[in-house]
Amino acid sequence: MARRAPVSWRSIPEHLRTLASILNDVLDGRQNNVGTVTLTAATAATVVTERRCGIDSVVTFMPTTGNAAAELGNGTMFVGTVTAGSYTITHASNAQADRTFKYEVTG
Repeated sequence: MARRAPVSWRSIPEHLRTLASILNDVLDGRQNNVGTVTLTAATAATVVTERRCGIDSVVTFMPTTGNAAAELGNGTMFVGTVTAGSYTITHASNAQADRTFKYEVTG
């Protein structure tokens, strides 16, 4: 049986400080689960590669341009497919290249 290396008691306070910092960030709303996407022009779908995405994830959007707000308001945009590592946005096909959103992946 292999012998474990002894625990360095000096490293435990350092690990606790790191853990406390991470927990404080979560409590302050910084969860590292956001990104930005621009819908692909002249197509009806945009695939977003997102490593934090799982099959049960929920993706929410916040438009950051006028054309993005119009796309969301028209009801022509939705998340059609969610897989481990990506999701697909189904949307209207037009020439607008500035339909940009911030998104959040939860779950």
